[in-house]
Amino acid sequence: METVLYMVRHAQSPYIVGQERTRGLSLQGETDVKRITEIMSKEKVDMVISSPFARAILTVEGIAKERHLEIVEVEELKERLVGGDGQLDEVELEEAIRQSFEDKDFCLPGGESISQAKERAIPIITNLLRKYKGQHIVIGTHGNIMTAIMGYYDSHYNYDFWKHTAKPDIYKLTFVGENLHNVERLWFKG
Repeated sequence: METVLYMVRHAQSPYIVGQERTRGLSLQGETDVKRITEIMSKEKVDMVISSPFARAILTVEGIAKERHLEIVEVEELKERLVGGDGQLDEVELEEAIRQSFEDKDFCLPGGESISQAKERAIPIITNLLRKYKGQHIVIGTHGNIMTAIMGYYDSHYNYDFWKHTAKPDIYKLTFVGENLHNVERLWFKG
């Protein structure tokens, strides 16, 4: 029996130091959410869960409303804090992310390693696959934690994959039992 997880990476969101949990979407992000909802209207959806961060919730909100479903917030699916107390510029942040995917235990002071992120997130995914076998579940997520989760099941989901994902993005993961059987990208710009 196949279980489907839709990893929906949040739409564009302006980076604001200290507002990791509460920052919303940019105007482009709000426009892209309409396309996400349209794309997902063609897919079966039984449940919508999300990171508790506002930008992830706002990105999947239309999917939930269209189907009269509640969004279940799951703390363990929040984005991975790379570290550096929000004081890193984009180049430094990207270098730290690259290092963290090469060394799964690497993180900057105050941050979380890929290994630590997987320790909190994979039990949630495993529980979903066991408890909701055969269902189709949307997960409002973020780039780092999404890549860490997908990388747990297939090591080719790594830094290079993360670097080429979009904001937003949608990946349809089909599982047979707890084994990842297929991945299909549903989001395409253009």
